[in-house]
Amino acid sequence: MAAKGRGSASWFVGAIVALMSLLLLHADYAQAATYTVGDSGVWSFNAVGWPKGKHFKAGDVLVFNYNPSMHNVVKVDGGSYNSCKTPAGARPYTSGKDRITLSRGQNFFICNFPNHCESNMKIAVTAA
Repeated sequence: MAAKGRGSASWFVGAIVALMSLLLLHADYAQAATYTVGDSGVWSFNAVGWPKGKHFKAGDVLVFNYNPSMHNVVKVDGGSYNSCKTPAGARPYTSGKDRITLSRGQNFFICNFPNHCESNMKIAVTAA
């Protein structure tokens, strides 16, 4: 009978640990910050320096405001960011009011309209 009781107690402790882990994870995302990209609150040329001095976390949201007939936002990898070339299959955001949640690690964004990325309409953000 005692062995059965210990098994029940360990299941209970495991369930409590799992529940606490979920609550902590939820609390981390509940505290996510929202950042509007661009010093003037608009996604535009020479945005490359905008992330400097900011501390981003996974789950934070970047808001890109722009005129969709003139710009877009594309999430790319580091090589595409450096070369300003959009990889096949990349999905452009085109609403003009895009909200993109950061993932842990490096996040790269460009405007792929002709010559916009080359004019520093791109940002690299590292989220902890």
